[in-house]
This record gives sequence, structure tokens and C-alpha cells, in this order.
Amino acid sequence: MLIHPDRLFPAEASTRKIAKRLYEQVRNLPLICPHGHTQAKWFAANEYFPGPAQLFVQPDHYILRMLYSQGVSLNDLGMGQQEVHDPREMWRIFARHYYLFRGTPTRLWLDFSFQELFGMQERLSEKTADAYFDAISAKLRTEEFRPRALYERFNVEVLATTDSPLDSLADHKAIRDSNWKGRILPTFRHDPVVDPDFDGFAKNVGELAATGEDTSSWAGYLKALRLSRMRFKELGCTATDHGHPTARTANLSTTEAAKLYQQVLSGTADAQQKELFRAQMLTEMARMSLEDGLVMQIHAGSARNHNRELHQQYGRDVGADIPTPTNYVDALKPLLDQFGNRSELTIILFTLDESTYSRELAPLAGHYPCLLLGPPWWFHDSPEGMTRYREQVTETAGFYNTSGFNDDTRAFLSIPARHDVARRMDCSFLARLVAEHRLEEDEALGLAHDLAYGLAKKAYRL
Repeated sequence: MLIHPDRLFPAEASTRKIAKRLYEQVRNLPLICPHGHTQAKWFAANEYFPGPAQLFVQPDHYILRMLYSQGVSLNDLGMGQQEVHDPREMWRIFARHYYLFRGTPTRLWLDFSFQELFGMQERLSEKTADAYFDAISAKLRTEEFRPRALYERFNVEVLATTDSPLDSLADHKAIRDSNWKGRILPTFRHDPVVDPDFDGFAKNVGELAATGEDTSSWAGYLKALRLSRMRFKELGCTATDHGHPTARTANLSTTEAAKLYQQVLSGTADAQQKELFRAQMLTEMARMSLEDGLVMQIHAGSARNHNRELHQQYGRDVGADIPTPTNYVDALKPLLDQFGNRSELTIILFTLDESTYSRELAPLAGHYPCLLLGPPWWFHDSPEGMTRYREQVTETAGFYNTSGFNDDTRAFLSIPARHDVARRMDCSFLARLVAEHRLEEDEALGLAHDLAYGLAKKAYRL
């Protein structure tokens, strides 16, 4: 057995019994997946997944960064554009280094998938690499392992992808036009057309003119964004996603904003002006969300593509993003001065800077009607990270100023594992409150249900 049935529950026996009782009541609830990076084309085409290495290793930046940190070449993992590698050999490299993941959440997610989906009982290693490869490969060629069948097997109720404003959304349209009942929704990720540092920014903005608006002007640019959002909303989109390097917001006059827009569009803006433009765009997007009802997600505080050489060689999203200190109290003030008291607006805040939990984020969300706190994100999506989050946030923001759990993953097969970890950790935290006579068990059960299912569905208007 790779995973113990009592994993992650409290070591103390009486508290563990409470946690297990709570967990049994929520373990089989449907999965709400309102934010992630799986691909709509998987469900539109419903084709077989290509193989173990392409499914588990290549799309997972947690795996890539760990292997790279220990000297494994990304070329040897098939990441080079011109490289063609034997998938079995790539899997052997991964298996040979599997010990590196001891004690990490990645190990928990992978072992869950290996055992629960593929029936593996012996740990992955160099010795078992080929047996794993053959067993997984065989199952991936069966009907039960096509994307739509796995979606249903995982008991997913709704799954949101993350999509560029320039995406045709053809795959989402194909899913909607099919007879399949799965609910796959787009999310409006606007970075390519609002971040002046994004590769091809000016060209991307020009492509927004396909909406029929003149994006060379500030007014036309904003209208084009509004039309793009409506195109997403017509296909079920309920949320936007903002991956800004900081949480800074601004409240410029129309004249000031138009002048700044011309500077960033012409490529003459300096670093401070680019940051001011991103700040203004968060406020503009909040204004648009009040109009169209889309929920805002602000994922601030990542120094993306930190390894310049890797970025140049392999492109974005290969595991070289690094957390940065992030200010929220001052940064969000201009936006909150405008819209902070509007309860019909929902802004979900995420952080990679845990020092802000009790000092900034919990007090902000515990006061402003428009703010909710997202779950522990990215590097902190772990048992320890979830515990730190609950301990530091709950005393000020409570449970109901948080937005439940989302898996935020590119690795489709890890989705049930990630939700299972979150449910076990929340039940363990609640069990401790019951054992300390700070909650009655019926209250804890209601909370466990909300944390696993209800809060995310409500926060994302699903």
C-alpha cells in the first residue's frame, strides 16, 4: 500500500477519531474546481492521454523544478523544442529520482494517483519504473481513462480552465455543442493584454481589435476588453484571473490613464509606468466586474520566469517562478476606496507571502464586503501550508470570509488527490477545535461540508 487510510489525521487518538468522522461525511462530495490550468481541448477531443511521462512529468512544474534543482537536464525530460526523447527513458529518469519528493505534497498527490487510479502497490523507484510505465500506459489506452470518463470518475461537478482573451474558445464551444454533460468553463486571464512586460504585448492588444473596437485609443481598448469578457461569459465564465507581480492598484483620471496607455502601447514606458498601468488595470477590471458580475482573482507576488536562461530556452511555466514579499494594505487602498464597500463585487485574494496572513489579509477580508481569501496557493498548497493558513486566518477572518479550496493545477490526474488532502487537513483542524471544546461536532460537520464544497461554489457563483 502506497498511502495509509489515516494519512494526515491527528496523531492523538481521540482527535483522530473526530477527524475521521468528519471526513467520512465529506470525502465523497462532488469536486468544485473553479480555478486551474487543465486544457479544454482534452475534453473537446476526448482523446487518449499520450503516456505516463507526458501526463505526469512534463506538465507539472513541481516535478520539473525539483528534478532540475538536482541536476537533471530539462532536455532529458523532453522539454526542448527540437528534442525527441524516448518516453520510457524520461520515465526512468523520473523514477530514479523519485526519492527527492519524500515529505513533499507532490509525493502525496502522486502516490494517491498511482494507487487509486492505477492500482500500484509498490513504491515508484528505479527498480519498479518499467512496471509502472507499462501498467499506466496500458490503462491510458482504455475507455475508462479518456478525459471525459476521468472527469466523471473523479465526481467533478464543474471545472474551470484559464484562457487568454485572444483564445477563440473553440474547444469550449465544441464541448457545449456536444452531448456531453460535463461542465467545463473558461476563465478570463487578461495578462497578455494588460501587462506591458508580457511577450508581444502591443501585438496582443492589436489583436483585440477583432472585437470591432479601435484599441489604439484608451476608450476603445476598454470597450474591447468589455466585449471580450462578454464573449467568455456567454460560454459560462464566472471569473477573471490576474497574475500581477504585485497587488498594487491605482485610481487615475481618464486623462492620466489615456496618456499612460499611449506610453505603454508605444513601448516608451519605464518600469514604474508599467507597474502603474497594471495597477490601474486592476481597478478598471473591478469596475468591469461590477458591470458584468465576474469574480476577480488576484494572484499577486510571484517573480515569474526568474531563471532567465531557462525562460529563453524553454519559455514560460517551467518551474522557475519565485515568491516575493507582497504588500496588500497600501496596494489595494485605491481600489478599495472606490469599490471596497460594494457587496455585489467579489475579489478573491491569493498570496505567496504567508507573513501577510494575520497582519494584512485576514483583517482586510474580515472587514471589506468585497474581499475573500483564496486557499493556500502554489508553494503553500501543502499539509503544513494549510495548517498555517487556518491558524493565522481563522481568528480574524473566520471561515466564511474564505473561498473554499481550488486545486490550481495543470496535472489533471492530481485533482482528486489535491482535494482529498485539503479535506483531510480541514477535518483535522476542525477536529482539534471540537476536542478543545471550541466547536460542537455538528458545527464542525457543517463547516467541513462548506470548506469542501459550499464556499467555493458560492464564491465563484457556480
